Amino acid sequence: MFLWGTATAAYQIEGAVAEDGRGPSIWDTFAHEPGRVRDGHTGDVACDHYHRWAEDVELMAALGVNAYRFSVAWSRVLPYGRGAVNAKGLDFYDRLVDGLCAKGIAPALTLFHWDLPQALEDEGGWMNRDISGYFADYAAIVAERLGDRVKLWITLNEPFVHMVYGYALGTHAPGKTLFLEALPVAHHQLLGHGLAVQALRAAGAEQVLITNNCTPVWASSDAPEDVAAADAYDVLHNRLFNDPLLTGTYPDMSAFAIDEMPGVRPGDLETIAQPLDGLGINYYNPTRIAAPSTDILPFDDAGITGYPTTAFGWPVVPDGLRELLVSLRARYDTLPPVYITENGCSHDGLDDQFRIDYLTDHLKALSQAQTEGVDVRGYFAWSLLDNFEWAEGYHQRFGLVHVDFDTQVRTPKASYHGFRSQILTGQNPF
Repeated sequence: MFLWGTATAAYQIEGAVAEDGRGPSIWDTFAHEPGRVRDGHTGDVACDHYHRWAEDVELMAALGVNAYRFSVAWSRVLPYGRGAVNAKGLDFYDRLVDGLCAKGIAPALTLFHWDLPQALEDEGGWMNRDISGYFADYAAIVAERLGDRVKLWITLNEPFVHMVYGYALGTHAPGKTLFLEALPVAHHQLLGHGLAVQALRAAGAEQVLITNNCTPVWASSDAPEDVAAADAYDVLHNRLFNDPLLTGTYPDMSAFAIDEMPGVRPGDLETIAQPLDGLGINYYNPTRIAAPSTDILPFDDAGITGYPTTAFGWPVVPDGLRELLVSLRARYDTLPPVYITENGCSHDGLDDQFRIDYLTDHLKALSQAQTEGVDVRGYFAWSLLDNFEWAEGYHQRFGLVHVDFDTQVRTPKASYHGFRSQILTGQNPF
């Protein structure tokens, strides 16, 4: 069965950050630091999904989706990241999962979507190797409670983005500016993934995935220096987080003057390369790369022109999704079935024909990738609701449903009805 879904993330929608025993996350801390988030916005209330989840499940049911990708807030389950379990936190997700199942909507649960418990960050966060084991312990706790109903599990969301924005550049929580010294974050996230896969399997999980943000990389010209720069960027953005999963090795990092990945111990790569039931892919746009103008990194982002752009300024290139999927299939003999776990755009207004066209064109590109032999089994539109868009606060609206953040009134947009028509006209049109 092809999965038609929509997606959200805990910190972006739940609110209730200090209710029922939830501990603080790095995003609670970061958002309350002046200058970190546009206009000082925080996720303290967000979409108030913690209290309004039943209404949101009804919206999903009316939309016609058969799956819903959401994340669990680690600090709602384990306020300090490890140790005592907060029963009320698990109770919330228990109610949500029951509500989804009652409507025939399959829960697709992501264990980590960037909201690390602050207590673990205080111990070094993902720079601390010990966190990989804590993550596996957390996975086991959630699986024990919800595993009888949740069949599809996603360990991590976009470890590349979390490493780069959170630890290398500091534009996301926890706000570190370690640059290439942040590379241990990549390894520890991937090691945590592998250990979590083992824990989930032990708990009887039926399908286990990881979600990577991937991008087609375009050289700005045929000049050898531009091609080499594009290859270097491809290594950092795509291969660093796919190769260990699918080949059991890290890619050549010599373009970054790195002989080997830091922190790798015997057996780590075998743990990371646990067999997967699918690979989640988040796609938004390609990346155009040129030779470096400085010696800081071996590439420059050259930008993409000549395409429509979203309200976020991202280029809209639907065929990039086809290009990405076909290239993954060509690169990896071991590529498992693929699920598009995020795809969507920021656009203002209730009459959002722009988003309807965006979704339609990307679904056509997905269909073409299937025609070219890629095994794609699901598509999750980002996002169900307008929500807290990280460092942009509430300024970027990705939702199929408009949220008035003052009143919490939900209003389905034209794209909500357009996506519903896509689903109704072909439960598996590919």
